[in-house]
Amino acid sequence: MSKQEFVALGQDGAEGCCPALLTSPLDEDQATVLAQVFKALGDPVRLRLLSMIASRAGGEVCVCDLTPAFDLSQPTISHHLKLLKQAGLIDSERRGTWVYYRLLPQMTDRLAAILTRPAGQPPAETTPAGAAS
Repeated sequence: MSKQEFVALGQDGAEGCCPALLTSPLDEDQATVLAQVFKALGDPVRLRLLSMIASRAGGEVCVCDLTPAFDLSQPTISHHLKLLKQAGLIDSERRGTWVYYRLLPQMTDRLAAILTRPAGQPPAETTPAGAAS
């Protein structure tokens, strides 16, 4: 695993940092930042953690409730949570001995906007991989 730090999108308050992929090409900096966020989401454990945090009633979850769902050590879970936080997908707050995590919806909204086809644009006609033409 790379030791490079993630640059969190959406933390600078700049709106419209990234155009939708289907409306205009990303520049090199935008692609680099987005690749880091998608890399954070590219691990099944991190994707499950994000899903567990996002779907929690009340909008936040204690790390003590996340750890038992995995056959992993607490330090490993903490490492995955750290990567999600560095990517700007979640935030945390320490309360006594426990840390509570919550989704940062501005990041998931931004990712959704980047991947969404503009209204009125028909889907591209494609042949599924492995299908005969």
